[in-house]
Amino acid sequence: MSYYPLSQIKTNIYSNGELSTISGELYTGYYWKTSKGQFFSGRTPQDTPSQELFLTQNPLSPGPLPSPPGTGNVLSPINELATFPNDPDPPIPPKYQSTSIILDDYNTLKPFSNNGSIPYYSPTNPTPQDYQVGEFRRFFCKKTNEIQYIEIDPKQYSLISYKDPQILWQLYYPFNIPWVISGQEESTLRINENMVALTMKQLKLPRFNDYLKNDYLKYFI
Repeated sequence: MSYYPLSQIKTNIYSNGELSTISGELYTGYYWKTSKGQFFSGRTPQDTPSQELFLTQNPLSPGPLPSPPGTGNVLSPINELATFPNDPDPPIPPKYQSTSIILDDYNTLKPFSNNGSIPYYSPTNPTPQDYQVGEFRRFFCKKTNEIQYIEIDPKQYSLISYKDPQILWQLYYPFNIPWVISGQEESTLRINENMVALTMKQLKLPRFNDYLKNDYLKYFI
């Protein structure tokens, strides 16, 4: 278990079933969590053995949007995805069906017009810490009146989600997906492929896989 400063963790929290094990079993008992949105069994990091826990998914209820811009780093579950009986194997592990992110305060975007800025291509690159975790989150938006996708950063995602006048949010629909970047190559490819197919099905995103060029090993090492 890695060392976590006390300022980066919250201890002695009790789960009544809102968390699950990686196998999908509901977890009841004490747990602690990190500022990066990870959950572990036990009262503190010193309680061993400890296992990582995950938010219990509710397939029919999307999670809340990130906290309003300017409120700092806030942990927010978003875009929980459900599995369907006809999804191809291997199934998407529970940890990729219900995940959390931390959104930073955003900087003011330079407007391209008097009515707000246009979203621009700004992909989020994985960090060394993301590679240790094995995944990170990618952000996108789709133009509402045509099949046009743009990969954006969390700041633009937050602006569109909260209908901020600094950006032309009326013309775009924001969404995001977890993206596996390490592990076994074949398994990584299948999980990302399944996640893209599932997102397309749930959010009705035609040809989103074409926008990604079906590159399900992007960023993989």
